[in-house]
Amino acid sequence: MDILKIKVKKLRSQAVLPTYMSRHAAGMDLFACPEEELVVEPGCRAVVPTGIALAIPVGFEGQVRPRSGLALHRGVTLVNAPGTIDADYRGELGVIIINHGTEKFSVLPGDRIAQLVIAPVQLATLEQVDELDETDRNEGGFGHTGF
Repeated sequence: MDILKIKVKKLRSQAVLPTYMSRHAAGMDLFACPEEELVVEPGCRAVVPTGIALAIPVGFEGQVRPRSGLALHRGVTLVNAPGTIDADYRGELGVIIINHGTEKFSVLPGDRIAQLVIAPVQLATLEQVDELDETDRNEGGFGHTGF
């Protein structure tokens, strides 16, 4: 398997670089890098800074995804999952979390807050037409095959 090289810049000295936590993990853990403890009340959202910026190559994107352990044990997930980091974005990665739990959620520097998956992107051109080809499914959606 070819390994894609991505340049990463620490914006703050205490930032932790994304890390694969197991040999065959699809996603790298992203680490929080707030200036001080960040407390997210139940039902509230916050942007968690990571202290890093990436240079993702053209033809790829970064997908920011929730961590299953935070979702299961704390009720914390991402508002816009997956979030997309475009190849031309060079700013700090921020992770938008929401606390669906019943208790305050504290984020400290170095906490694992989300996952980063690097994925290929296929650009497309759109062709406006008057009709689309028919399929067995056609317009069926939103649970049309059952729940």
